[in-house]
Amino acid sequence: MHDLFIIDFDNLVFQRAFKTYYSEMGVNVSCWGDLWEEMNRGNNAAFLKVDENQNAVGFIQCQIIESKSWFFKEHYGFIREFWVRKDCRNMGYGTQLISLAEQYFLDNGVLQSILTTDSAEKFYLKNGYKKRTDIAAKNNDAVFVKLLQE
Repeated sequence: MHDLFIIDFDNLVFQRAFKTYYSEMGVNVSCWGDLWEEMNRGNNAAFLKVDENQNAVGFIQCQIIESKSWFFKEHYGFIREFWVRKDCRNMGYGTQLISLAEQYFLDNGVLQSILTTDSAEKFYLKNGYKKRTDIAAKNNDAVFVKLLQE
């Protein structure tokens, strides 16, 4: 197994994995090209775990977000999308991927990671995330936050 850092979402291995992920969730995309183009804008990044045959085992897509008010500015790491292939789940790959995203945040001076989930609450709690009921997400999913160590 090895990990690839992705900032060009035209990567075909990533695209195949992402299509599988959306298919598992029942999400239909009318124009994949538009989605890849949107991912390539901004500061999106991903880590892609592949096996010896260059098949995707999983990926985590993340982004550094700046939040500002009239007085404060802060940055946080947002876990956008996260998937591990069904036959590779419960083997530690998810924890490895989330650790890669968290290290990416730390390497960029970001000390907080945030995400939403509707299906993996136990996984995130096990990995040090805390459920936050004082933060609302647009998708109405539960919000989890982790303060990262430098």
